[in-house]
Amino acid sequence: MNTHTCTAALVQFRHRLYQNFTNRADTLMELVDALSSTGSARSVVEYSLTPCFRRTYSTLYKALAEWTWDDGHLARLLAPSLPRPRQRSFWLVGVDVTPQPRPFAQTLPDRSLVYQPNPVQGNTPVTIGHQFSTVALLPEAEAQRSPAWVVPLSTARVASAQDKEGLGAAQIDALLRDRALPFHGQLCVEVADSKYSKPAYLHAHRQHANLVTIVRVASNRSFYREAEGATNQVGAGHPTWYGARFALGERTTWPPADTHALSRHLSRRGKRYRVEIQSWSNCLMRGQRKPKLLPMQHYPFTLVRIVFYAHAGQVAFRRRLWLIVMGERRHQLNDFEIYHAYARRYDLEHFFRFGKQHLLLTDFQTPETEREESWWQLVHIAYAQLWLARDLVVALPRPWERNLPTIQTRQISPSLVQREFGRIIRQIGTPAQPPKPRGISAGRQYGTRLPPRPRQKVLVKGRQQAQAP
Repeated sequence: MNTHTCTAALVQFRHRLYQNFTNRADTLMELVDALSSTGSARSVVEYSLTPCFRRTYSTLYKALAEWTWDDGHLARLLAPSLPRPRQRSFWLVGVDVTPQPRPFAQTLPDRSLVYQPNPVQGNTPVTIGHQFSTVALLPEAEAQRSPAWVVPLSTARVASAQDKEGLGAAQIDALLRDRALPFHGQLCVEVADSKYSKPAYLHAHRQHANLVTIVRVASNRSFYREAEGATNQVGAGHPTWYGARFALGERTTWPPADTHALSRHLSRRGKRYRVEIQSWSNCLMRGQRKPKLLPMQHYPFTLVRIVFYAHAGQVAFRRRLWLIVMGERRHQLNDFEIYHAYARRYDLEHFFRFGKQHLLLTDFQTPETEREESWWQLVHIAYAQLWLARDLVVALPRPWERNLPTIQTRQISPSLVQREFGRIIRQIGTPAQPPKPRGISAGRQYGTRLPPRPRQKVLVKGRQQAQAP
């Protein structure tokens, strides 16, 4: 794609975005530009000091308080620019959750105990706060572009009484049903972590014949082979659904693999691995009866085992990689496509890390859940704008960055685009109108005292009553 086409796509996206802002469109547009062009801010209010933001700092919070945004609106805005798959025969999307730590926000409602990785060994990996679920398109790697780019399509907060995997299933379901998106009705593959391998999540997507689900599964799970002659069973009694047991942790229960493939893998740090891929087709998992009937015996899947070997021949990692591939069109994917598709799931982790470090994704302090959700939506919009501008940036390293691998290979990363985005705005302009000062407000009446906000309890799942913080 040439520079003129990329510039036109970015300008059109910015004008469509500006037209879809309902209240305080000028302030929101300048705030998105401030996010996209500033990577060194230490707090959200510092974005009001950037050259892109021409208004006072108080309008920043007023705009977020009055803004409303549909969850699937970003995907429809990006629909004309979504890259069609060329090397793959399918569209690839990923879903994951990430924590929003708010342990000291005692007036923020609906806080609960959420998972947060802890680098100190032995400490419990939990915190108090919220969780957000994000669905992103994982595009194919481009020449001279960082392979860690993703295209955010949807984000939503996980309520304390809500199942995070169920919310992710609802997000993907809404995207697949949207006729305005280019992958509607086409073969789509979703990748997710092991927490999405439970029957409730896998069963939720089986209504889409064009969707194939690839999820990681824990190595202590047990599955079953299809029962031999179950379809021709005659006589009284319950039909036989499950055959021989397939325990991932017991090698003696493994039947011979249906396929066996070998591949080579070169890591980003230059390490070479030999990859062994085995697969077993038509495996089954047990469903459940309560609280909802999930007849998983009707949905066979392919079980894939991936092992990495170092150069000397020993196993490189202690844990083997087990994958479940479920869907009516799963046979259209070979072992190498399954392996490379799941490997792209880790790009979501890079997206969350960049958002938290350079876009202050989790640094907006507010006692209102609606404003927190609006901030997450705005950060995803800013990242999408950086992705659209990736072809307009030239890698100009600083003196101490010349020996970095990404600079030597001329890979355009989100950080480089954010560094150059201020120059791009000055060249293409902004649809936001300049501010119009209207005098100084009278403010509150002298002597007014606002009542303190009520303290909220921390909600704990599985308990009838909430615990006080």
